[in-house]
Amino acid sequence: MSRHIIFLVNASRPEALIATKELSQLLLKEGFALSTPSDVSVLGVTQTPIEKLGAAELVVVLGGDGTILRGAEVARSQGIPILGINLGHVGFLAEVEKPSLSEIAASITSKGYKIENRMVLNYSVIRSGAQISSGWALNEVTVERDGTTMVELFVQIDDRPLSRWGCDGLICSTPTGSTAYAFSAGGPVLWPEIDALVLLPISAHALFSRPMVVSPQSQIVVEIESSDALLSADALRKLPLRAGDQVLITKDDSVIKLAHIKPTLFTDRLVAKFKLPVEGWRGE
Repeated sequence: MSRHIIFLVNASRPEALIATKELSQLLLKEGFALSTPSDVSVLGVTQTPIEKLGAAELVVVLGGDGTILRGAEVARSQGIPILGINLGHVGFLAEVEKPSLSEIAASITSKGYKIENRMVLNYSVIRSGAQISSGWALNEVTVERDGTTMVELFVQIDDRPLSRWGCDGLICSTPTGSTAYAFSAGGPVLWPEIDALVLLPISAHALFSRPMVVSPQSQIVVEIESSDALLSADALRKLPLRAGDQVLITKDDSVIKLAHIKPTLFTDRLVAKFKLPVEGWRGE
């Protein structure tokens, strides 16, 4: 039986399409069966709806961190790793030092890659005492205003009241997500191996609106007290909320597995991403 690899490609990037065609030909020569849920047409790669993708051993993503987040949806359902291939822009999920396509094909064939586990968030939405929705996120779960006026939120941690905020929203982030939306909102950077959650209000009208690092065993409850709001998970899965709804957020039991051919220390990744001054006088 052929070994199966799933490709996920950012079709808007020409370099991703070129790399996909080259890598797919190398893997087809090794006897792999290849499929993709995207609208990319590559000779030898079967186009299949996401819900009908068969069991695979790896999801190969050619694109940026946003494409990898979409790949996480496919990988999590099967419990398989994601291999993100850097195409020029330094991210936090893909390879930083780009291997050659022949190296990638050889590593996939021999399973010569290392696996890194990343935390996942679980959320559920309670309305009138009943759960109406649930889901997960690799980066963050946000509850934000769904209009021009700020939203009133009441937050509890482990059944104890924390604060009420009139704000643009609230972010609950994993360590992976601490370098994404939470970072731009002023949150701390957490190294991926740290087992903790980040909680921070967005543009809150309050004396206390600091970002907080919360125990991974804690349950965070966000209640909407005023106008309508919008829940977003990794900016991919969204749900309208209304006054009285509660969003329960916890660490999920599952993990997302990231595959790395040339593992890079997170410190080096941080320096490369933000061009931090590490040499000479302030990097000069």
